[in-house]
Amino acid sequence: MIDFLPLIFFGVALFYSSVGFGGGSSYLAILSLFLVDFHEIRTLALVLNVTVVTIGTAMYIKNKVFDIRKFWPFIIFSMPVAFLGAQLRLSQKVFFLILGSALILSAVSMVLQSIKRKMEERELNWVQRGGFGMAIGFLSGVAGIGGGIFLSPVLNLYGWATPRVIASLASLFIWANSIAGLIGLYNADTLTLKLGFAVPIFGAVVIGGFLGAYLSNSKINLNWIRILTALLVGYVGLRIVLLYGFGIKI
Repeated sequence: MIDFLPLIFFGVALFYSSVGFGGGSSYLAILSLFLVDFHEIRTLALVLNVTVVTIGTAMYIKNKVFDIRKFWPFIIFSMPVAFLGAQLRLSQKVFFLILGSALILSAVSMVLQSIKRKMEERELNWVQRGGFGMAIGFLSGVAGIGGGIFLSPVLNLYGWATPRVIASLASLFIWANSIAGLIGLYNADTLTLKLGFAVPIFGAVVIGGFLGAYLSNSKINLNWIRILTALLVGYVGLRIVLLYGFGIKI
């Protein structure tokens, strides 16, 4: 199965980037099947996250979806706590239980987001945006992912902005907090990466990230992709909780 890893990561990057995410949650789950070193798993997942959302963020900027005036409180307030969260030395079991539970809640939110009726947009002041950024930034640092998969469903359910604007924010949010997470891992002396294993996977997510970012910035209705992504996220979360909490493999 290891020979098919680049193809699997290509598919994950394609699905996640098409809705503004990096795919860190699924990268963690897949890598945990093939790598033994817990710190190497977290490091590679964050590197892949940064790669995919760098492409997505550039595409959003090119297509003028990006609005830094709305986005800055989320980013500025989230990065320091993501840095701190990444330095927490959790056991592998606790880490994956936190990640799995958060992913299940995120999947439920994504499904609700996909089926809810269109609502009038509601504004958040900079203090509220900063509060969202801090809460989700800390969770993203602890979980070892960028956090956009938590932020996007919450803001969509709240009706803060259009889905494309929120997707572009999620992409930047993931990029910033993945960088902060990597710096946190480096500061805690837990940054570990083996290039021989990582390079083919890196190439696959670059291609998947480009295709997904193109879809995200097109006029195509991505609701069905969002639902499929929610199902994938929910499955990954459930699998992680059952495996690390109860020793059950599915």
